[in-house]
Amino acid sequence: MNILSGITGIYLILIFIRIMLTWFSGAQYGRPMEILSRITDSYLRWFRRFPGLQVGFLDLSPIVAMAVLSLVHNLFATLARYGRISLGMILGMLLASLWSAGSFILGFCIVILVLRLIAYLTNRNIVRSFWGIIHTISQPILYRMNRFLFRGRLVHYRTGLLTAIGVLAALMIGMKFLVAAAVSLLLQLPI
Repeated sequence: MNILSGITGIYLILIFIRIMLTWFSGAQYGRPMEILSRITDSYLRWFRRFPGLQVGFLDLSPIVAMAVLSLVHNLFATLARYGRISLGMILGMLLASLWSAGSFILGFCIVILVLRLIAYLTNRNIVRSFWGIIHTISQPILYRMNRFLFRGRLVHYRTGLLTAIGVLAALMIGMKFLVAAAVSLLLQLPI
């Protein structure tokens, strides 16, 4: 089981490297990138076929792919460490993996909204490429948050941004403690 845990860990690292390299579209990596693509892209493509993982031009499938692979890696590592796996361990690891993906998404939303707030407060021109992308990503998040929080009432843009950031941060902190407590309880299940 140590070997399977090691293999999934290495594959997880390779997928992470592949994802990071796609962020630099202008760079040419040559043969190493071609080999890395052959190793990782079939796995990543499998998750891209799920339509719910595409939000506008934002592709969340790599996050889900890494969460699933992380869960498999943790299962193998737990089996290697304890020699057994209980239902509580599986449920605890599943909950921890889901929270890992969820906390990443929450953190991403908070960072985007903070960047949008900075652009708003400094009067940045949102037509420019970076700030335009931040504006495009932040608008659906802010719209949904304000619609939920203010129930259709009109609020100042800055108030909406600050409230959304505060609520998401509080949700992230609260969920962190709640999930940690739930995972601890699940790991103690005898079955």
